[in-house]
Amino acid sequence: MLKASNIEKSYGQLPVLKGVDIWVKKGEMVAIVGASGAGKSTLLHISGTLDKADKGEVFIDDTPVHSLSDQQLSAFRNARIGFIFQFHNLLPEFTGLENVCMPGWIAGKPKQQVEARAIELLTLLGVKDRAHHKPSELSGGEQQRMAVARALINEPAIVFADEPSGNLDSHNADELHKLFHQLKTDLGQTFVIVTHNSSLAALADRTLEMKDGQILGGL
Repeated sequence: MLKASNIEKSYGQLPVLKGVDIWVKKGEMVAIVGASGAGKSTLLHISGTLDKADKGEVFIDDTPVHSLSDQQLSAFRNARIGFIFQFHNLLPEFTGLENVCMPGWIAGKPKQQVEARAIELLTLLGVKDRAHHKPSELSGGEQQRMAVARALINEPAIVFADEPSGNLDSHNADELHKLFHQLKTDLGQTFVIVTHNSSLAALADRTLEMKDGQILGGL
């Protein structure tokens, strides 16, 4: 599902990634852990096409995303990749349902089809009754569930999550972690998750530890 080879990235004179290799199988949940500054988020952003490597190759679902044009990459990212971040990044002027639907509408899918899919996801995630509320009217846990639904709306090949429970209290964090495990088990969803949370890492099929811009090994 994901194969990244010999990824190098520097910012100015500072090398952040030093020839990193990573592979993830379809339906697998992989956690990336390590101290702040180890290069975890940079690797996630490059693997998820949000940033470009100075050197190396990235394949997602057998597509060489490193060689796509900006326009091709934007279309591929919207159609095949889901993102969940520490801060939900919901648009405040739209309802939860509209936020969830946005990637589907951008992809040009029929409005009613996208809304029906969104309601299915919000039902699965336990926030259907909050669909017509704006983000300011939702709790932190509800906002993050909306963000998860948005990430899943286009049935992505892979979901990248960067500290997804980092802004939640312990109860909502635990609920989100269980939700990820449920989505992996029930839907076969593939996840790559950067986290400092040991409970979330423990739910993963494999844990990769990073230090000083390199992966130390897998468990």
